[in-house]
Amino acid sequence: MPQGSAKSGGGESTLTVLLALAVNLAIAIMKAIAGVITGSAAMMSEAAHSVADTFTEALLLTALRRSERPADRRHPFGYGKERYFWSLLAAVSIFVSGAVFAFYEGFRTVLGEPEEQASPVVGYVVLAIAFALESVSWTQAVRQVRRGAREEDRSVPEFLRVSDDPTVKTVFMEDSAALVGLLLAFGGLGLHHLTGSSVWDGVASILIGALLAVAAYTLASTNRGLLIGRQADPQLVRAVWAELRDVPEVEQVVDLLTMAVGTDRVLLCARLDFDDSLGAAELERACVRIDAALREAHPELDEVFLEPVPRTDPELRARVLARYGDLRL
Repeated sequence: MPQGSAKSGGGESTLTVLLALAVNLAIAIMKAIAGVITGSAAMMSEAAHSVADTFTEALLLTALRRSERPADRRHPFGYGKERYFWSLLAAVSIFVSGAVFAFYEGFRTVLGEPEEQASPVVGYVVLAIAFALESVSWTQAVRQVRRGAREEDRSVPEFLRVSDDPTVKTVFMEDSAALVGLLLAFGGLGLHHLTGSSVWDGVASILIGALLAVAAYTLASTNRGLLIGRQADPQLVRAVWAELRDVPEVEQVVDLLTMAVGTDRVLLCARLDFDDSLGAAELERACVRIDAALREAHPELDEVFLEPVPRTDPELRARVLARYGDLRL
């Protein structure tokens, strides 16, 4: 991604999160009031859902702010992975604050004494307003996702799968889950109103809990992989491999290691078999030139390490084969 795009993308991520925070806070208050008035378990579950989303946005803002700090002596590769840590906590927040409460309300309603419904019209009005407000936040998240996918020439599902920016994915998924949750709450409230049975309200609450649990697990899995140390975008890896292979002084690319160390920040280690006729000074100049060329072509490369190695080293080849299989390196 070009440098300007990366900077503008960071600003857009902040805008997306701030908009979602404001929307979810307003919706949470409305749902909680409506839940108390109507006595609806599904409405109370949706209130908990919005509270969880509000906490999530606050954690994502923390992630955006702390991950932008520059590298220092204690963290020579920077603080980019803080974004993944705080985003992982956001996923935990969705499960603990949203899913667990929704399951509790749902099973309490289904298994407990039948409950009378009061003022269902209030619930319908609040759900309609919440759907309209949530759509605003969701539209901004979709706009950012589509722009990112278009810039990288990917489909939206592929972009969401490989993106190393968890903030926009988190907002997109939680807003999508919120819209589905509102429809479930509306269905539970409506069926309770029509049949007089609070079981439908409880079932809707349980379904909302399941929805939140799936969303939380998906987001947690993404951030777990990034925290452990996920390989960079395969498109970037293939491009760097091809460029190194075409360098005149390089006879063979023996190994290529990459790791995402933050959003649009990649650590690269290339093990190269250089022409044996090169002198020490020529090898040094070649490494400097290769480093500069790679950084110019790929601004997301944060650190580049070039290691001269013989391609015939059996121990090194065994490690490469164990990692990637026989790629005919």
